[in-house]
Amino acid sequence: MTNLILIIVTTALVNNVVLSQFLGICSFLGVSKQIKTSASLGAAVTFVIGIASAVAYLLYNFVLVPFDLTYLQTIVFILVIAALVQLVEMFLKKTSPALYQALGIFLPLITTNCAVLGVALTNVQNQYSFIESVISGVGTGLGYTLSIVLLASIRTRIDESTIPVPFRGMPIVLLSAALMAIAFMGFSGLAI
Repeated sequence: MTNLILIIVTTALVNNVVLSQFLGICSFLGVSKQIKTSASLGAAVTFVIGIASAVAYLLYNFVLVPFDLTYLQTIVFILVIAALVQLVEMFLKKTSPALYQALGIFLPLITTNCAVLGVALTNVQNQYSFIESVISGVGTGLGYTLSIVLLASIRTRIDESTIPVPFRGMPIVLLSAALMAIAFMGFSGLAI
């Protein structure tokens, strides 16, 4: 149990996929304009990463390894992620058209979000068990959600503030993200 808690803390805070590993930056910067949209994308990414981690583990250990096809892992993981994103997209289109519209192009971009693929490959590299893989995926998704919601909160405050002309727009957002990454470095001693 301690190992699972350590995996969640490590993936969400210490090795935050966006702020420490710099994966998934495009959607992090593109969708983080509103807190609600950011939280929704974070939930979708968490769901996709969690399920992709489970399916990737099963495919890797029960298909690729026994048939000596481990060299195909990246292609197989990309196909799994693409299929999962299509399922999430269809679900959101049917159940929440407003959220589907708000996420726009960034929902299908989860397919190419390197964070999702990075987690699947990292789980294989760390030789995690099935439960550890799923926990790692969910922890990574929670870390992604935390980062994007924090940036959306900061951007909301920035929009209400007077910013010098050279820093308006993306420069202040990039500076804020950089300061967040530095702040998250403080978690580096949290897990051994």
